[in-house]
Amino acid sequence: MAVFTEVTLPEAQALAARLNLGAVQALRGINAGIENTNYFLTTKAGDYVLTVFERLSFDQLPFYLQLMKHLASRGLAVPDPQADSAGQILFELQGKPAAVVNKLRGGHQLAPDLFHCEQVGAELARMHLAAQDFPLHQGNLRGLAWWSETVPVVLPYLTPEQAALISSELSFQLQLGASATYAELPRGPIHADLFRDNVMFEGLPGRERLSGFFDFYFAGVDAWLFDLAVCLNDWCIDHASGRLDEQRAAAFVRAYEGVRPLSGAEHRLLPAMLRAAALRFWLSRLWDVYLPREASMLKPHDPSHFERVLRERIARPWHAMPE
Repeated sequence: MAVFTEVTLPEAQALAARLNLGAVQALRGINAGIENTNYFLTTKAGDYVLTVFERLSFDQLPFYLQLMKHLASRGLAVPDPQADSAGQILFELQGKPAAVVNKLRGGHQLAPDLFHCEQVGAELARMHLAAQDFPLHQGNLRGLAWWSETVPVVLPYLTPEQAALISSELSFQLQLGASATYAELPRGPIHADLFRDNVMFEGLPGRERLSGFFDFYFAGVDAWLFDLAVCLNDWCIDHASGRLDEQRAAAFVRAYEGVRPLSGAEHRLLPAMLRAAALRFWLSRLWDVYLPREASMLKPHDPSHFERVLRERIARPWHAMPE
């Protein structure tokens, strides 16, 4: 992620020694993203990612780190937080929370086809099922309550047309969130940010196999359908227009349902949840552009992309036809 906290080599070496990872051979800041400070950390024991958390607190982080531990123990390909001799996985660097996880193999697939979407869809369902007995609970910190708090903050930066759209959509989502049908949705821990750049594949072109999900630091307990909608809005769209690629979307949902069939309520609410996922990321990108924090490498994403996506989801509701 963007580098907000400059970690020195001696600091990294001290943490690596505590984790019994051997001598640090390389430390390199990662310039993607905008939430946390991340470094690639290469030691005698292997390749890792060192994260310094800029927004999440010491109290919040056990949920994320223990969730990754839980999923890794169930055979999911996710980063495994490294523990010291006392079993601790959360540490402190420069007064901020920090953790070290193993680096996943492979690279991103930024132009996915049906083959990639099917793999992500099936693995997402497996992740939901594997996490359903996870004992810790923390809500989705970027969920409906956060939208309600943040819309008034970004409204002064919007055109009248944009302000009308975002206010109308928030009202729609608040009404949906209070409905009996919404209350029926199956829920549990979700990733909540499973974009193309948070998934790894390895192998020859055209034969790549999914090698892992990472960046669980937006995870929380919420409707599983919201997680699915977030994925569909990134893995299955035409980026220029924001329009859903229905062939890829149908393949993604079929693969998901091959592991965990959707309920009737989930099928009914999928179009509305696609709108919710678009609103969430339009809003967070507006926040990052108009209320940014200083960082040595900071590249906020373009908010207009998810504005287009939201307009498309309102204009063209899409239902996944059940098998």
